[in-house]
Parts: sequence; C-alpha cells; structure tokens
Amino acid sequence: MVENVIIIGSGPAGLAAAIYTAREEFKPLMIKGAGAGGQLLLTTDVENYPGIERIAGPELIRSMEKHATKFGTRFLEGDVTKVDLKSRPIKVYVGSKLYETHTLIISTGASAKWMGLASEKNFIGRGVSSCATCDGFFFRGKPIAVVGGGDSAMEDAIFLTKFCNSVTVIHRRDSLRASKIMQERALANPKIKFVWDTVVEEVIGDAKVTGLRLKSLKTGEASEMKVGGLFIAIGHQPNTELFKGQLELDKEGYIVTKDDVLTGIDGVYAAGDVADRFYKQAATASGAGVKAALRAREHISILKFEEEQKSKQR
Repeated sequence: MVENVIIIGSGPAGLAAAIYTAREEFKPLMIKGAGAGGQLLLTTDVENYPGIERIAGPELIRSMEKHATKFGTRFLEGDVTKVDLKSRPIKVYVGSKLYETHTLIISTGASAKWMGLASEKNFIGRGVSSCATCDGFFFRGKPIAVVGGGDSAMEDAIFLTKFCNSVTVIHRRDSLRASKIMQERALANPKIKFVWDTVVEEVIGDAKVTGLRLKSLKTGEASEMKVGGLFIAIGHQPNTELFKGQLELDKEGYIVTKDDVLTGIDGVYAAGDVADRFYKQAATASGAGVKAALRAREHISILKFEEEQKSKQR
C-alpha cells in the first residue's frame, strides 16, 4: 500500500502536520524516531504557546499526540534508516522494512549541542536549558550563566537581562566569535559580565541548579560560581544526515526551503527546526507543520486528479 503522507519526526511541527492531514482523512503515518517529541521534552514549562497559559513541554506533546490520534494518525516506533526522495512513490526504510508514500513531511528537528557533562544532563529541565526564549521567563531575578561565544550566546545573554539580575557569559576563548554588532551590544550591557578562557567542569545543585564548578584554561585554577540557572548556547545540529545528497542543505546542515516548507522536490516538505535556523519555537514549528500539511494536501489532490483523467482516457 502506498501511503498518502508519511511524517518523519514527532515534535510540534510533525504533530501539527499530522493533525491537519489526518483531518483530511489521509490517514498519515508518523515515524516517531529515537528523539520522539523533540526539544519540548526537555522543556519544563511552556507559557508562550498561544491559547495555553502554562503547560509542561512533555504534556503539550502528549496532548498533540492525542489530538492527532483522534483524527486517525498512525504512529510507528522506530528510526528511519534510508530514504529515496527521487523515486515515485517516495521510499522510506525503517530498518529493512520499506514504506512508500505520495508525500513526505520531514520534521526531524535539530538537536542542541551540549557540553557533554553528566551533571549537565542530570539538570536539563531543572536549571539547565538550551533555549533562552523558551525558559528565560522562569529565571526572573536570578543570576544566570550562559556558555558560548557566538551570536546565539550573545542574543541569549541580552534576552536574559530582561528577566535576570545578572548574566555571566562563560567562554573558552579570550575573544568572542559573535558578529561585531552583537559583541558591541553584549559588551555594552551593564547586566552582562564575561569570564574568559574558562570552561564549566560541573553543574552543582540538589533539586535545581545552584552553582557551577569552573576551570581556567590558562592557569588550570578551579573556582565556583553561584547561579540559578545555566543556558547552553553553543549551537544546534539539524538532524539531516539522512537527506545529504538528496536535498539542498545550507553550510550548517539545515534543509534549504522556499515558503518555509518547499524543499525543491515535489511532494517532499520540511517543517520546524530541521529547516529553521532562527526562530526555534513550538508555535512557529507548529505553523510550519500546518503549511507542510496544506502543501501535501495540494499535491495529493493534483495526483488524484491526474489519476482520474488517466482512468477516463482508458
């Protein structure tokens, strides 16, 4: 059987696409993958999703899954191992199992880059975050640290000064990699301090983060810093390994799109953080998922019309 729609990835973009295509009675098949739920599973509370005053990230994902299931979405546990986007129908492999589809919505997201500390992992959602715009509001009045030296780190630091008493940028080098204008803005902000040539060796806390253990890369000296939270801003890695050589990717690996979701291959759409280098919000990802679903509907309608015309000619 050839599917109408296959969706790879089950974050807010994929689930929004599932809801819309399921309501069209396309019976979409969602392949959830190892990172099922996306970045929202690492978010303790969400307060900026329209219409929902406050909800835990995992709860929002569960609610969207329930909504998609209600309309007929089918879920498959497993990781896609290979795709052939130029064949018709489009081929998707989960292990050795082949699935074919008229349209494919890619919503595999982007994974935050972490420092790789065990203590960091233990406190994700309990004071450690990779999304300042998602979680900054919850750190009102607290001293915060940001790890990184690029544009993302400067943007996060400046944004966090809206809520936090002080923001300390911890950078492993003695100069920033950020653009000149972002450096100037951050350096001129009285709430932002800098700790140079330093790395975080351990995140300290009990139920939540209370401090950091630091190490100077110049002197080897160890020190501790009291903070109420830690934001990691060393970049994201889009989950696009499967699509190399088949889709156009930018220099950072994000899928290049037009109108947010068009990939350049008919019937193949990309939605959410896998193609979004800037916004990275649940609401914008959901919106892109809706766009992808509507594009898929259009494509399927054209295919059905063409098939009807061929049948009449026989």
